[in-house]
Amino acid sequence: MTIRTGIFGGSFNPVHNGHIALARQIKELCGLDEVWFMVSPQNPLKRESELLDDTLRLRMVEAALENEKDLKACDYEFHLPRPSYTWNTLQHLSAGYPGRQFILLIGGDNWQCFGRWSHAADIISRYNIIVYPRGGAETDLSSLPQNVILADTPLLDISSTMIRERIRAGQSITGMVPPCVEKIIEDERLYR
Repeated sequence: MTIRTGIFGGSFNPVHNGHIALARQIKELCGLDEVWFMVSPQNPLKRESELLDDTLRLRMVEAALENEKDLKACDYEFHLPRPSYTWNTLQHLSAGYPGRQFILLIGGDNWQCFGRWSHAADIISRYNIIVYPRGGAETDLSSLPQNVILADTPLLDISSTMIRERIRAGQSITGMVPPCVEKIIEDERLYR
């Protein structure tokens, strides 16, 4: 039996309750067996000052998903040559896990610029893609290829950027991130 595995890539800087709720909803709506939170490594050629160290972001995702059935933290891209484009990651995953069918999960904003991704046509020809709504990014259903679907998930008014801004402003993030993530952020004095 093939295991249907959603690949939910992101910097997760930090992971928040919206990411987790979205992954749960897509898993159920689209009949996935698992969703892997693929933590994207820092691109050494493009230092983003607010992007935390890879292992710290992974630690927060692992903590957030510790009690989440079928949602897994994944550091697979940490072990690939950098930068690892999605096509390379999917190719490596398919070779390394032949009993799994990998499905790419991307936001509507990324779908709008998908044609500029490395090997976009190859990804579309080999993998199913689930697009989830993002504010300000309308997805034209009539233009979607046959193996690309739009998940009917609600727009969640939460973002990692919003969380970092609230921390810098000394505002509470309680309820926006899992308590274990909030504790890591407080203990490590992150995003200050």
